[in-house]
Amino acid sequence: MGFRDRAAAGRALAGPLRELSERGGLPDPVVLALPRGGIAVAAPVARALGAPLDVLVVRKIGAPHHEEFAVGALADDDPPLFDLATLARLGLTERRLAAKVEREREELRRRERRYRGGRPPPDLTGRSVVIVDDGLATGATARAALRHARRGRPARLVLAVPVGAPDSVALMTAEADTVVCPLRPAGFCAVGQWYDDFAQLSDAEVLDILDAHRAPHTD
Repeated sequence: MGFRDRAAAGRALAGPLRELSERGGLPDPVVLALPRGGIAVAAPVARALGAPLDVLVVRKIGAPHHEEFAVGALADDDPPLFDLATLARLGLTERRLAAKVEREREELRRRERRYRGGRPPPDLTGRSVVIVDDGLATGATARAALRHARRGRPARLVLAVPVGAPDSVALMTAEADTVVCPLRPAGFCAVGQWYDDFAQLSDAEVLDILDAHRAPHTD
């Protein structure tokens, strides 16, 4: 059980979000994707909701020698958000990770410049903000994204992911007003195991998806 690719996952996620919208639960929505992977999931969601699509660039702070294991994350110019319990368990300190944080901050800014092209981020005040990623493992990047978006004073903050580790999904209920996650497998090890095609997206593909969504549709 899983998804053929990120677009299929987005279509599966769009159903429950459209139902929530039809019940009046998502007034004035805006969809924010966590690129790169989240943008391919978010595009079908934004189409289903008739909502604008934008990006919220967040960078994972990986453990030394195990980059895929997140010990924290960065969003915009916010201070790094660390999992202090994980740092303690691994014998790490914020000071030891300072150089890594700066490298990730530089990459975050590069991606924001590339994806946004000088456009300001959307005003979230009073809106229903739907943050979309391709899955939820530790929850580090989602937590950083949600806390950053919360500072924009949205009326409602929703985290939407196709698949997630059950424990991490449960933790996100303290950060978002609503968490939508259709697949919460007990045997979760990594997001990619639930996709037949989990190829990395390029910057060019992210821009293509954003441009296609902004183009006028003549259905």
